[in-house]
Amino acid sequence: MKHGGNDDYGYMITIKSGREIDLMRRAGDILARCLLMLERNVADGVATSELDRLAGEFVYASDCLPSFLGVPGFVDGAPDYPANLCVSVNDEVIHGLPGSRRLKAGDIVSIDMGLIYKGYHSDMARTFCVGAVSDEAARLVRATREAFCEGMLGAVPGNRVSDISRRVQRRAEADGYSVVRDFVGHGIGTELHEPPQIPNFVSRGERGERLAAGMTLAIEPMVNAGAHGVEILPNKWTVVTRDGSLSAHHENTLLVTADGQPAILSAPA
Repeated sequence: MKHGGNDDYGYMITIKSGREIDLMRRAGDILARCLLMLERNVADGVATSELDRLAGEFVYASDCLPSFLGVPGFVDGAPDYPANLCVSVNDEVIHGLPGSRRLKAGDIVSIDMGLIYKGYHSDMARTFCVGAVSDEAARLVRATREAFCEGMLGAVPGNRVSDISRRVQRRAEADGYSVVRDFVGHGIGTELHEPPQIPNFVSRGERGERLAAGMTLAIEPMVNAGAHGVEILPNKWTVVTRDGSLSAHHENTLLVTADGQPAILSAPA
């Protein structure tokens, strides 16, 4: 069914039934186990294409489909997305294309992945350290995870999207980092990207939609060690920091619950 409290925004946000939530929880369990498998394979010398191959095998063996494969490009002339997941290394923020690049000790690598189980999507991202990394890199990865955790606490009935955004921004900036402003989180369900958009920053005068129990959201701070500016590489997919600074990404699919305790759906059962 639909939530009718967002008429000012010109669209309706879906409220998921118990059956739909169960399917999304199952999708999230499979996805979380896939990310754990990929984490075990993140190592010095591993090609990013190998991670993509492993992800594809896991997804299809689990009777699921990859959410990202074939997604239309978001800039003019971009091809459909050609891989099962995004593998973004160091200054790559999101949408890193798997290929011949090999990870090396000291890198940080963000793996962003979605899958479809019986018509329902789950979406999550983690930033992993390849071997021993610098203190700067380790702090950034930790701060990005904590910004997600802080933002999640705002996902309660009666709050607005801006309550999530404000929490993410304040936590990241308090740690000395900046949040990416060109890309945002989103609703999720039978579509990978559903309303509402969930920025990781607050714009003056923008409160966002009001939240209600049964909404399913993908909250995903993208946090830069330097300034928030980004640019898109000539492949028309990969987004990098404009100043060359490191970037980290942490995402989960979660459920807004009636008791005010947000439930992460992209987690092992």
